Amino acid sequence: MRRIAAVLPSCLLIAGAPVLAQTTPAAPPPPARRAAAAPVALDPSIAALRKKALADDTAWSITEGLTTEIGPRPTGGSQRQADARAWGVAKLKALGFQNVHIETYTLPNVWVRGAETAEVVSPYPQPLRLAALGNSGATPAGGLTAPVVFFPTLNDLQRVPDGSLKGKIAFVSNAMAPTQDGSSYGSQGPARFVGPNIAAKKGAAAIVIRSIGTDHGRGPHTGTTNFDPGVAPIPAAALSVSDAANLERMIGRGQPVTLKLVLTPRFVGPRQSGNVVADVPGTDPAAGIVLIGGHLDSWELGTGAIDDAAGIGITTAAAKLVMDAGRPRRTIRVVWFGDEEIGGFGGRAYAEAHKTERHAIATESDFGADRVWRVETNFTGTGAPIADRLAAALAPLGIVRGANPAGGGTDVEPVLALGVAGLELNQSGLRYFDLHHTPEDTLEQIDPAQLRQNVAAWATMLDVVANAPEAIEGVPPRP
Repeated sequence: MRRIAAVLPSCLLIAGAPVLAQTTPAAPPPPARRAAAAPVALDPSIAALRKKALADDTAWSITEGLTTEIGPRPTGGSQRQADARAWGVAKLKALGFQNVHIETYTLPNVWVRGAETAEVVSPYPQPLRLAALGNSGATPAGGLTAPVVFFPTLNDLQRVPDGSLKGKIAFVSNAMAPTQDGSSYGSQGPARFVGPNIAAKKGAAAIVIRSIGTDHGRGPHTGTTNFDPGVAPIPAAALSVSDAANLERMIGRGQPVTLKLVLTPRFVGPRQSGNVVADVPGTDPAAGIVLIGGHLDSWELGTGAIDDAAGIGITTAAAKLVMDAGRPRRTIRVVWFGDEEIGGFGGRAYAEAHKTERHAIATESDFGADRVWRVETNFTGTGAPIADRLAAALAPLGIVRGANPAGGGTDVEPVLALGVAGLELNQSGLRYFDLHHTPEDTLEQIDPAQLRQNVAAWATMLDVVANAPEAIEGVPPRP
């Protein structure tokens, strides 16, 4: 999900920590140092805006309101997601945004959750907690009972012959460790992303995986999986990390293990869904649009606070702060994207609807609400000085400048693919995957102080980028 961090951010250094004395040989004199670069001059108003943002609770109000008054917004064009769009239109208008409207699109065959239970039948009968993966196939109504075949990793599953798992339930148990940049999601996530498809090709009757998460609890982590065209979806579910570990211990005792699964999801055909779009109009239409936002839909196990009501709250609050400070040069567009969780349908619909408009940059907040620790851009040419000013403006918030070009998230990737410049404000992922797609994704997991630091980072970024006098050049379109 994120690249591996190359540096330790200054915000993790412990103030007042003792320095251990060591006896070492005398060091040679250091080489002559290059002259320090001239400090980047910043508009004094940026510091005032940053200070105001650190005391602003608009993001909390949006996140609290969305999770309390609407609650879960099931992905896939649900009624609760429609209610959330109407709620969002009213909220954005009340906050003073312009051109607030809903842009609809049609989803293809939509998957909805059904009953989901699991139990060990033998040799140690007991219930297990699990959640179906999006696009999972269904068991018979009365359930499926079959022997379990254990695979420590996805690679072990890939190596068995096609057809060798006929009549069996595959169990892939791959442990995920926390990382600040979230990179372990990229290494362990394929067990969910493609594991069921591989198991189906091997002939498995069903598959269960250890949840793609870093917690040790009994709340399972759901998420979408996908099957190749022509591959019939098999029942697929994620066991809670604790229950997966327990199942692995049972298997380790050397006796055959039999599992009973009941999973009754279904596909319900096309549904209408949509994005909520709002603007802070700029003074220079030719300068391009600064596209920001988060996704409105959520998995229904929790209330979708960190994923992604917080991202919506952060970006909206930051845009309002810049709007209240005076009209920016570039139009700031806030989008509450729909249906990110099932494949980024809202992002693709937005890119298609607005492909003729000039976007200066596109970026999103979709990694929880813990502190922003790193900024990365891919600005080049005339836009390079903007990146320098941005790094200087964010440094007082404990944010370091990354060494890699910015990528993008699911919702803005279709716009970035058109050749639009990107920017990332990376949040700490050290506890994100304890909560991601679980019943624990609730408001209580959000630290208001860290949420305000996010708003300060985003408001600072918007003030620098939206008001920059330089042109922001496009980048080569992504393949």
